[in-house]
Amino acid sequence: MCYHVYKSIKPPPPIPLPENVSEICPRIKLNDGRYLAYRELGFPKDKAKNKIIIIHGYGSSKLVDLKITQEMIDEFEIYFLLFDRAGYGESDAHPSRTIKTDTYDIEELADKLQIGPKFHVLGMSLGAYPVYGCLKYIPHRLSGATLVAPLLNFWWSRMPQNLLSAALKKLPIENQWTFRVAHYLPWLLYWWLTQKWFSPFNLNPLSTMTERDIELADKHTKHSYIKESALRQGEYVSMHRDIIASFENWEFDPTELLNPFSDGNEGSVHIWCALEDKQILREALLYICDKLPWIKLHQVPEAGHLIIHEKQHFEDIIKTACS
Repeated sequence: MCYHVYKSIKPPPPIPLPENVSEICPRIKLNDGRYLAYRELGFPKDKAKNKIIIIHGYGSSKLVDLKITQEMIDEFEIYFLLFDRAGYGESDAHPSRTIKTDTYDIEELADKLQIGPKFHVLGMSLGAYPVYGCLKYIPHRLSGATLVAPLLNFWWSRMPQNLLSAALKKLPIENQWTFRVAHYLPWLLYWWLTQKWFSPFNLNPLSTMTERDIELADKHTKHSYIKESALRQGEYVSMHRDIIASFENWEFDPTELLNPFSDGNEGSVHIWCALEDKQILREALLYICDKLPWIKLHQVPEAGHLIIHEKQHFEDIIKTACS
């Protein structure tokens, strides 16, 4: 009996990658021995004026589709670096991934690929949490930062509790309980997400997405490559670890961040808020930007959580990042 309980709670190890994985896609070896898989797009990095590291969202990968024209890439001389976060795609899992380890993975990736002393980081949805980490731990490496429909950690220490409670209650009750388990009982999350008694997430897509979000998800985030590539090492080391890293106790609160460009260095920080977003409470983002007026808030009407996949909006986001 005890063995079966233990087995149901203990997460499985990563599904091994093929031995020739480094021949399949580019990877770099980190100082701790892990490998990160990456993808480069756009202008040559040694000539690019703008160098942007894209941080993919929950359940996605370096293969995320960037809705941008070659003409715009050439006009703004943009080099894009995309990578699989630890445990996703062809990047080795980190046994105890956190916001800090993800942040230093980004810095080391940039250094190994020699993209230069400064770069812009752009994170989307849950994948925006490493952007907060970059602003906290490596602000001196940033030429700018962009958070698109960024997650809210409902246990940030200095945000008003009533605001965080309202943000949590915006979500379906099933999702709320899953995030509570991730925060208070992370060792139980694998069992919680794999048990068959009840659903850990609300299965009605309209509970968290607009109809336009659903259309965009069908086009961009539900392709077979999600299962075949993004989650090839298993859901625990990718998506489950994402949830834990997002909702555990952080060492800082976003409202404590310091302006990385206050000493005259060029650069800017942006948050993009979709006004029809069913997952992110607008008032919480307003509060952060009110406390940190150096962050520029962009409110987009008639847009939902997957704003990043709308060509016009994505181009606006990139133009702003490059300005």
